[in-house]
Amino acid sequence: MVNIRSLDPSASPLDYYGSELRRLREEAGLSQTQLGKIVFCTGSLVGQIETAHKVPTREFSERIDAALMTGGLFTRLVGLVLRSQLPAWFQEYAEMEAQAAYISTYQSQMVYGLLQTEAYARAVLATGLPDKLEELLAARLERQRILEKVRPPMVWVIIDEAALHRPIGSPQIMRAQLAHLLSFREARWTRIQILPFKAGEHASLIGSFNFLRFDSDPDIVYTEDVIAGHMTANPDTVREAALRYAHLQASALSVEDSAELIMRVMEEHYGDPAEHEQPGVA
Repeated sequence: MVNIRSLDPSASPLDYYGSELRRLREEAGLSQTQLGKIVFCTGSLVGQIETAHKVPTREFSERIDAALMTGGLFTRLVGLVLRSQLPAWFQEYAEMEAQAAYISTYQSQMVYGLLQTEAYARAVLATGLPDKLEELLAARLERQRILEKVRPPMVWVIIDEAALHRPIGSPQIMRAQLAHLLSFREARWTRIQILPFKAGEHASLIGSFNFLRFDSDPDIVYTEDVIAGHMTANPDTVREAALRYAHLQASALSVEDSAELIMRVMEEHYGDPAEHEQPGVA
Protein backbone atom coordinates (compact mmCIF):
# COMPACT_ATOMS: atom_id res chain seq x y z
CA MET A 1 0.00 0.00 0.00
CA VAL A 2 1.30 3.47 -0.90
CA ASN A 3 2.26 5.57 2.09
CA ILE A 4 0.47 8.90 1.67
CA ARG A 5 1.99 11.67 3.73
CA SER A 6 -0.44 14.28 4.99
CA LEU A 7 0.66 17.76 3.94
CA ASP A 8 -0.17 21.13 5.41
CA PRO A 9 -0.47 23.34 2.30
CA SER A 10 0.22 26.45 4.39
CA ALA A 11 3.51 25.11 5.76
CA SER A 12 5.64 26.20 2.81
CA PRO A 13 5.48 26.85 -0.93
CA LEU A 14 6.86 23.34 -1.47
CA ASP A 15 4.08 21.76 0.62
CA TYR A 16 1.45 23.81 -1.21
CA TYR A 17 2.87 22.75 -4.58
CA GLY A 18 2.83 19.08 -3.52
CA SER A 19 -0.71 19.20 -2.18
CA GLU A 20 -2.02 20.88 -5.34
CA LEU A 21 -0.21 18.39 -7.53
CA ARG A 22 -1.79 15.50 -5.65
CA ARG A 23 -5.26 17.08 -5.68
CA LEU A 24 -5.26 17.83 -9.40
CA ARG A 25 -3.73 14.47 -10.31
CA GLU A 26 -6.42 12.64 -8.38
CA GLU A 27 -9.14 14.83 -9.92
CA ALA A 28 -7.79 13.78 -13.33
CA GLY A 29 -8.09 10.13 -12.29
CA LEU A 30 -4.39 9.43 -12.78
CA SER A 31 -2.02 7.40 -10.64
CA GLN A 32 1.45 8.69 -9.92
CA THR A 33 2.86 6.18 -12.40
CA GLN A 34 0.42 7.20 -15.12
CA LEU A 35 1.16 10.90 -14.69
CA GLY A 36 4.88 10.15 -14.61
CA LYS A 37 4.67 8.44 -17.99
CA ILE A 38 2.85 11.43 -19.47
CA VAL A 39 5.49 13.93 -18.27
CA PHE A 40 8.47 11.60 -18.93
CA CYS A 41 9.51 10.83 -15.36
CA THR A 42 8.97 8.06 -12.83
CA GLY A 43 5.91 7.70 -10.65
CA SER A 44 8.32 7.71 -7.73
CA LEU A 45 9.46 11.25 -8.62
CA VAL A 46 5.85 12.42 -8.80
CA GLY A 47 5.29 10.91 -5.37
CA GLN A 48 8.38 12.56 -3.89
CA ILE A 49 7.24 15.96 -5.16
CA GLU A 50 3.71 15.40 -3.89
CA THR A 51 5.07 14.66 -0.42
CA ALA A 52 7.51 17.61 -0.47
CA HIS A 53 10.53 15.31 -0.41
CA LYS A 54 11.75 16.55 -3.79
CA VAL A 55 11.87 20.05 -5.26
CA PRO A 56 10.24 20.34 -8.70
CA THR A 57 12.08 21.87 -11.62
CA ARG A 58 10.65 24.47 -13.99
CA GLU A 59 10.65 21.92 -16.82
CA PHE A 60 8.68 19.44 -14.69
CA SER A 61 6.20 22.19 -13.81
CA GLU A 62 5.64 23.16 -17.43
CA ARG A 63 5.00 19.52 -18.37
CA ILE A 64 2.58 19.07 -15.47
CA ASP A 65 0.67 22.18 -16.52
CA ALA A 66 0.34 20.77 -20.04
CA ALA A 67 -0.65 17.30 -18.84
CA LEU A 68 -3.25 18.44 -16.31
CA MET A 69 -4.32 21.56 -18.25
CA THR A 70 -3.90 23.81 -15.20
CA GLY A 71 -3.50 27.10 -17.04
CA GLY A 72 0.11 27.56 -15.93
CA LEU A 73 -0.52 27.10 -12.19
CA PHE A 74 2.61 25.06 -11.48
CA THR A 75 4.82 27.16 -13.74
CA ARG A 76 3.80 30.17 -11.63
CA LEU A 77 4.25 28.32 -8.35
CA VAL A 78 7.68 26.88 -9.08
CA GLY A 79 9.36 30.28 -8.82
CA LEU A 80 8.13 30.62 -5.23
CA VAL A 81 9.13 27.04 -4.47
CA LEU A 82 12.67 27.48 -5.77
CA ARG A 83 13.12 30.81 -4.00
CA SER A 84 12.08 29.14 -0.73
CA GLN A 85 15.08 26.80 -1.11
CA LEU A 86 17.50 29.70 -0.71
CA PRO A 87 19.02 30.25 2.73
CA ALA A 88 16.50 32.06 4.94
CA TRP A 89 18.82 35.05 5.34
CA PHE A 90 19.12 35.40 1.54
CA GLN A 91 15.45 35.11 0.58
CA GLU A 92 14.56 38.73 1.35
CA TYR A 93 17.45 39.97 -0.78
CA ALA A 94 16.41 37.69 -3.67
CA GLU A 95 12.91 39.17 -3.54
CA MET A 96 14.30 42.72 -3.61
CA GLU A 97 16.72 41.82 -6.41
CA ALA A 98 13.81 40.57 -8.52
CA GLN A 99 12.03 43.92 -8.09
CA ALA A 100 15.02 46.19 -8.69
CA ALA A 101 15.16 48.49 -11.70
CA TYR A 102 18.95 48.85 -11.48
CA ILE A 103 21.47 46.40 -10.03
CA SER A 104 25.11 47.31 -9.67
CA THR A 105 27.62 45.00 -8.05
CA TYR A 106 31.31 44.70 -7.35
CA GLN A 107 32.59 41.13 -7.05
CA SER A 108 36.09 40.61 -5.69
CA GLN A 109 36.27 36.80 -5.59
CA MET A 110 34.00 35.27 -8.22
CA VAL A 111 31.53 35.92 -11.02
CA TYR A 112 28.23 37.49 -9.94
CA GLY A 113 25.48 34.93 -9.31
CA LEU A 114 23.17 36.24 -12.04
CA LEU A 115 25.93 35.69 -14.62
CA GLN A 116 27.14 32.25 -13.52
CA THR A 117 26.87 29.18 -15.73
CA GLU A 118 25.25 26.12 -14.21
CA ALA A 119 28.56 24.25 -13.87
CA TYR A 120 30.35 27.24 -12.34
CA ALA A 121 27.47 27.85 -9.93
CA ARG A 122 27.48 24.21 -8.85
CA ALA A 123 31.21 24.35 -8.09
CA VAL A 124 30.80 27.60 -6.13
CA LEU A 125 27.83 26.36 -4.10
CA ALA A 126 29.56 23.06 -3.32
CA THR A 127 32.25 24.93 -1.37
CA GLY A 128 29.64 25.61 1.33
CA LEU A 129 29.11 21.84 1.76
CA PRO A 130 25.30 22.19 1.54
CA ASP A 131 22.91 19.33 2.26
CA LYS A 132 20.77 20.21 -0.76
CA LEU A 133 23.19 21.26 -3.48
CA GLU A 134 20.86 20.60 -6.41
CA GLU A 135 18.04 22.57 -4.79
CA LEU A 136 20.33 25.54 -4.17
CA LEU A 137 21.61 25.33 -7.72
CA ALA A 138 18.07 25.31 -9.12
CA ALA A 139 17.24 28.34 -6.98
CA ARG A 140 20.29 30.23 -8.24
CA LEU A 141 19.43 29.50 -11.86
CA GLU A 142 15.87 30.61 -11.18
CA ARG A 143 17.19 33.97 -9.94
CA GLN A 144 18.80 34.49 -13.33
CA ARG A 145 15.38 34.56 -15.00
CA ILE A 146 15.05 38.24 -14.09
CA LEU A 147 17.49 38.94 -16.94
CA GLU A 148 14.98 37.42 -19.37
CA LYS A 149 12.01 39.58 -18.38
CA VAL A 150 10.30 41.77 -20.96
CA ARG A 151 11.62 44.72 -18.99
CA PRO A 152 14.77 43.44 -17.24
CA PRO A 153 16.72 45.47 -14.71
CA MET A 154 19.79 47.38 -15.82
CA VAL A 155 22.68 45.28 -14.47
CA TRP A 156 26.15 46.79 -14.15
CA VAL A 157 28.80 44.35 -12.95
CA ILE A 158 32.38 45.08 -11.95
CA ILE A 159 34.47 41.95 -11.46
CA ASP A 160 37.96 41.93 -10.02
CA GLU A 161 40.50 40.44 -12.42
CA ALA A 162 41.35 37.90 -9.72
CA ALA A 163 38.00 36.19 -10.33
CA LEU A 164 39.01 35.51 -13.93
CA HIS A 165 42.24 33.80 -12.88
CA ARG A 166 40.84 31.78 -9.97
CA PRO A 167 40.17 28.27 -11.39
CA ILE A 168 36.78 27.18 -10.10
CA GLY A 169 35.62 23.69 -11.01
CA SER A 170 37.93 22.89 -13.92
CA PRO A 171 39.57 24.57 -16.94
CA GLN A 172 36.58 23.57 -19.06
CA ILE A 173 34.16 25.13 -16.59
CA MET A 174 36.20 28.32 -16.44
CA ARG A 175 36.45 28.59 -20.20
CA ALA A 176 32.69 28.18 -20.54
CA GLN A 177 32.12 30.73 -17.78
CA LEU A 178 34.32 33.36 -19.38
CA ALA A 179 32.71 32.69 -22.76
CA HIS A 180 29.35 33.23 -21.07
CA LEU A 181 30.52 36.61 -19.79
CA LEU A 182 31.56 37.55 -23.32
CA SER A 183 28.06 36.68 -24.57
CA PHE A 184 26.69 39.66 -22.64
CA ARG A 185 28.43 42.03 -25.04
CA GLU A 186 25.24 41.84 -27.10
CA ALA A 187 22.91 42.30 -24.12
CA ARG A 188 21.33 45.74 -24.04
CA TRP A 189 20.69 45.85 -20.30
CA THR A 190 23.85 44.21 -18.92
CA ARG A 191 27.32 45.72 -18.77
CA ILE A 192 30.49 44.09 -17.45
CA GLN A 193 33.70 45.83 -16.43
CA ILE A 194 36.87 44.25 -15.12
CA LEU A 195 38.86 45.90 -12.35
CA PRO A 196 42.43 45.05 -13.42
CA PHE A 197 45.32 44.17 -11.14
CA LYS A 198 47.11 47.29 -12.33
CA ALA A 199 44.46 49.44 -10.65
CA GLY A 200 46.24 48.69 -7.38
CA GLU A 201 44.48 49.86 -4.24
CA HIS A 202 40.85 50.78 -4.86
CA ALA A 203 37.62 51.92 -3.22
CA SER A 204 36.39 48.48 -2.12
CA LEU A 205 39.39 46.55 -0.87
CA ILE A 206 37.16 45.53 2.03
CA GLY A 207 35.14 43.28 -0.30
CA SER A 208 32.12 42.78 -2.54
CA PHE A 209 28.79 44.58 -2.36
CA ASN A 210 25.56 45.00 -4.31
CA PHE A 211 23.62 48.18 -4.87
CA LEU A 212 19.89 47.99 -5.73
CA ARG A 213 17.81 50.85 -7.07
CA PHE A 214 14.04 50.85 -7.51
CA ASP A 215 11.49 52.89 -9.43
CA SER A 216 9.74 54.13 -6.28
CA ASP A 217 11.45 52.63 -3.21
CA PRO A 218 14.65 53.65 -1.38
CA ASP A 219 17.99 52.33 -2.63
CA ILE A 220 19.46 49.32 -0.84
CA VAL A 221 23.03 48.19 -0.19
CA TYR A 222 23.69 44.49 0.35
CA THR A 223 26.84 42.88 1.74
CA GLU A 224 27.74 39.39 2.95
CA ASP A 225 30.00 37.95 5.59
CA VAL A 226 30.91 34.29 6.13
CA ILE A 227 27.62 33.54 7.88
CA ALA A 228 24.89 35.74 6.41
CA GLY A 229 23.91 38.74 4.31
CA HIS A 230 23.00 42.26 5.39
CA MET A 231 20.73 44.81 3.70
CA THR A 232 20.37 48.46 4.59
CA ALA A 233 18.58 51.50 3.22
CA ASN A 234 20.39 53.86 5.59
CA PRO A 235 20.91 57.06 3.53
CA ASP A 236 24.48 57.59 4.74
CA THR A 237 25.46 54.00 3.92
CA VAL A 238 23.78 54.17 0.52
CA ARG A 239 25.53 57.45 -0.27
CA GLU A 240 28.91 55.99 0.74
CA ALA A 241 28.31 52.88 -1.38
CA ALA A 242 27.32 54.96 -4.40
CA LEU A 243 30.50 57.01 -4.07
CA ARG A 244 32.67 53.90 -3.78
CA TYR A 245 30.98 52.34 -6.79
CA ALA A 246 31.60 55.44 -8.86
CA HIS A 247 35.30 55.24 -7.97
CA LEU A 248 35.35 51.55 -8.91
CA GLN A 249 33.79 52.31 -12.29
CA ALA A 250 36.41 54.98 -12.91
CA SER A 251 39.23 52.55 -12.02
CA ALA A 252 37.87 49.64 -14.04
CA LEU A 253 38.55 48.97 -17.71
CA SER A 254 35.99 50.11 -20.26
CA VAL A 255 33.36 47.57 -21.29
CA GLU A 256 35.22 46.98 -24.56
CA ASP A 257 38.66 46.63 -22.94
CA SER A 258 37.14 44.38 -20.28
CA ALA A 259 35.87 42.02 -22.98
CA GLU A 260 39.33 41.91 -24.51
CA LEU A 261 40.88 41.03 -21.14
CA ILE A 262 38.30 38.31 -20.52
CA MET A 263 39.05 36.82 -23.93
CA ARG A 264 42.80 36.98 -23.35
CA VAL A 265 42.57 35.24 -19.98
CA MET A 266 40.24 32.63 -21.45
CA GLU A 267 42.70 31.78 -24.23
CA GLU A 268 45.93 32.06 -22.25
CA HIS A 269 44.84 30.33 -19.03
CA TYR A 270 42.09 27.96 -20.09
CA GLY A 271 43.07 27.30 -23.71
CA ASP A 272 41.26 25.08 -26.16
CA PRO A 273 38.85 22.65 -24.42
CA ALA A 274 40.51 19.77 -26.28
CA GLU A 275 43.78 20.49 -24.50
CA HIS A 276 42.19 19.58 -21.17
CA GLU A 277 40.54 16.36 -22.22
CA GLN A 278 41.88 13.22 -20.57
CA PRO A 279 43.43 10.71 -22.98
CA GLY A 280 41.51 7.50 -23.44
CA VAL A 281 42.61 4.31 -21.75
CA ALA A 282 43.84 1.72 -24.27
